Formats: sequence, structure tokens, C-alpha cells
Amino acid sequence: MLFEIVVYSIEAALKAQEGGADRIELCDNPGEGGTTPSYGVIEVVRQHLSIDVYIMIRPRGGDFLYSSYEFHAMKRDISQCQRLSVDGVVFGILNADGTIDKKRCKELIDKARPLKVTCHRAFDMARDPFEALEDCIEVGFDRILTSGGQSRAIDGVDLIAELQKRAAGRIIIMPGSGVNEQTVGEIVNKAKVNEIHFSAMSYKEGGMDYRNEQIAGMGSEEGAEFKLRIADPEKIRKMRELVE
Repeated sequence: MLFEIVVYSIEAALKAQEGGADRIELCDNPGEGGTTPSYGVIEVVRQHLSIDVYIMIRPRGGDFLYSSYEFHAMKRDISQCQRLSVDGVVFGILNADGTIDKKRCKELIDKARPLKVTCHRAFDMARDPFEALEDCIEVGFDRILTSGGQSRAIDGVDLIAELQKRAAGRIIIMPGSGVNEQTVGEIVNKAKVNEIHFSAMSYKEGGMDYRNEQIAGMGSEEGAEFKLRIADPEKIRKMRELVE
């Protein structure tokens, strides 16, 4: 079983490797569902990890219908990732009607080679998962990250199992979203998959002695300046024990 851990910081990436992850997906902005991290963060992570490093290519939060400016930014980000010697990139583009934007996705895939390419959960926002499956295969994605069209993979596990069956080895199906110690066994057993994606999320206290408690999230009301999000090595080890 291959474990991919989604991480949002340098420390989380190091912790994921410590816990035995096979690969990381490196992102920024967890509150937005993940966007492209900075080149500085990518470079430091690449230099200090021996496992595979995949990079989220997503210029903003929100939907997956991108302007020409945003599409150009995605191409530039892929070029930078190639220069930094990462192993793969992760993206997805939809048309307004809910279909996979095959033209733009193929252009990015061709540009990204020889890097590996994952279609992220834009797939779950497509109008028809089986149509989207065939489109992803046609344009050349190596894998699909999916929750089965639900908020959590455990709730979409029946669809994930059907996608795995229909894929028939033509593309990798990788469940993700809300995967934890309570759900990983059922997901793997029902869907018959060989890769799984999760965060193993934990928090640790920040190092500040002085704290201004009047401000949270620099005004966003979601932030927590004094808690740092990391990947928990023990959770990763426990998950591997559960599935193997």
C-alpha cells in the first residue's frame, strides 16, 4: 500500500517522511483546499526529503474554471517545479458545464512530462464521474485523487470501488478526504485500491512567548497563530499497521 500524505509546511513534510510516508503532496492554504506553495518552500522540501514530492498546481481557491491568466500561471508553476526536480504535479481543470477540460489538461500534462501527473479533486466536482474517468485516461493522467464525489471518502467508497473496477488498470484510483484510523481499513478493503491519500493532521503549540490574543487569523476568524499544523508520524505508522 502506497501512502501519500498531504502537507502544508516544511515541518509537516519532514514529519510525514519520518512517519514512513511514501510520497507527499505539498500545498499551501489548507483553508482553501490547497493551492500552489512558494518556490522557496518547494526547494527546501525537495532538498531535505528522499521520498517523492508532488506539488499542487492551483492558482487560487474556489472552482476549477480558470481564466487565461490563471492557466498561464499554472504553466509557469509547472516549469518551476521541473527546475526544482520534484517528482510530480497535481491539478485539474473543468469546463463550465462540469466536464473535464481535456484540451487544457492535456496541454499541462504534456508540458509536465516526464513528471508524474495526478488529477486532484476537481474530479469530484465533475458532472459525471464515469465520463470524467474516461476523459482523465484519454488525456494521460497517471492517477485520480477522489472522495467518490462526497465530502469524505468513506461516504463515497462505493463509487470509488466502481471507479477502480472500471479503470481496470488504465489509471490509478487513489481515495482521499477525511481518511483516518477509523475509516482507512473499510476504504481499502471495499475499493481494492493500492494507494491512499490522507493528512495525518495534528497540531502543536507555536513557540511565541508573547501572544496578542485579541487577533485570530489576522482578521479571518479562522486562523490560529499559536498552533502549527503538522503531520503526525505516529498516525501514519498506525494507519500502515491497520492496512497492512
